[in-house]
Amino acid sequence: MLNITFPTSKDIYIEVNGKKLAVVESYKARSTCESQYIEAFGQKEPVGTASGRVHHTVELSRVYACDNSANSRINFYDLHNFNLVIVKPDKKIIYSGCEWSGINETASINGAVLEDVTLIAAKRMEVSI
Repeated sequence: MLNITFPTSKDIYIEVNGKKLAVVESYKARSTCESQYIEAFGQKEPVGTASGRVHHTVELSRVYACDNSANSRINFYDLHNFNLVIVKPDKKIIYSGCEWSGINETASINGAVLEDVTLIAAKRMEVSI
């Protein structure tokens, strides 16, 4: 019998300097590349393509600060150059050099929950585990 595990909120988290600051319920990632056609004089169609810069945008849903006394008062608006880590059964995906570009916040009795956070990342790498 094949045992497959899927990422949970403890497997998707924001970290700074190796310390987990917040957990994330779900995410949606989008990477784009500034690819271009290579044109040749007299040709009706491009003769090739060239890749360009890659941009990573990740949308996080339901972000909760971790229950550490030092981290529970984290100000996400002041958070810069952080990592997003996504643990999958056979690898970790790490988005590094992250900066937030949008935050939607919801308040409750037990504290703030960031409903949606959009971030951009400088790099994306996969690490086998």
